[in-house]
Amino acid sequence: MSKGNVIKITVFLSLLFIEVIDVFPQDTGVPAVQLMFYNVENLFDIHDDTLTDDDEFLPGGLRHWTYGRYDRKINSIFRTIVAAGEWSPPAIVALCEVENRKVLEDLIYGTYLSKYKYEIIQEDSPDLRGIDVCLIFRKEQVKIIDYQYLIPSAGKESGFSSRSVLYARCLICSDTIHLFINHWPSRRGGVLAGEEQRTQIAEMVRGKADSIARISSGSARIMLVGDFNATPDDKVINLLTRKNDQGASIINLSRSIDGASGTYRYQGTWEMIDQVLVSDILINCNNGLSNGSIRVFNPDFLLKYDSKYPGMSPFSTYSGYRYQGGYSDHLPVIIDLIVK
Repeated sequence: MSKGNVIKITVFLSLLFIEVIDVFPQDTGVPAVQLMFYNVENLFDIHDDTLTDDDEFLPGGLRHWTYGRYDRKINSIFRTIVAAGEWSPPAIVALCEVENRKVLEDLIYGTYLSKYKYEIIQEDSPDLRGIDVCLIFRKEQVKIIDYQYLIPSAGKESGFSSRSVLYARCLICSDTIHLFINHWPSRRGGVLAGEEQRTQIAEMVRGKADSIARISSGSARIMLVGDFNATPDDKVINLLTRKNDQGASIINLSRSIDGASGTYRYQGTWEMIDQVLVSDILINCNNGLSNGSIRVFNPDFLLKYDSKYPGMSPFSTYSGYRYQGGYSDHLPVIIDLIVK
């Protein structure tokens, strides 16, 4: 059977499951709300934005980014979200490498996702290429109390030119979740590349999380998700996980994801750079997260054999500048949150 047929069958079954669950909903006793983080690898439209450096993603650009390729990309992301949800698409989908609000509208209104009434949170970031962090959420499951985009105070003076961090205060059932969505500067050019900005962002995020924890006397449910462009062992990640003055800590769950070797493969080596970190109360309470709540979504259709560095890699849209029509160069991370 060809890969194309496998993908079609996978999507068909996912859609069939969704239709079945709408008629015969499962009663699990305890509601589980699914969150998903996905670096979608350069979700650009085909139109020139004169305020950003998006020239290579134009029909006449280096990548020959045509409407047909764009449409395939939109449908690839839709298929991934549907398949990840199994019975029903995730309540919250956090995304990065998204050019603008229009591509999100094409995703949630121009595909089968329109059935699930997703809404959008997105603002343009200071990134030179114009890519943003954002989220879509199912309004019948999630209420966004408020949100803001954050950049380090030092960056405001020095001309911050990376992605801002999206902080959203979400009401899910009767629980408030403080969600931080990150896409930190790349290490392209070496490990030290962007290190100063990554450190500034880490200190800003941890400072905001500590402030929330103090106000709530340590009871706040805080989640940090994103592409950190750093591994769990990086010292910049340790800035997030150190204990605060009250003795509370942020725990990196990505260290113990069962059966996962990583979300991104660089020159044949898997790296866990898309991570989930949470306040310890989310693990130490009856409702929150348990073993198996965090996983990398890595079905066969999101993978492709890499002949240069033998082994399976994420099936990306491009390999260098060569178009191959895949999904993304990252794998998504799924979080199942038990709420009451």
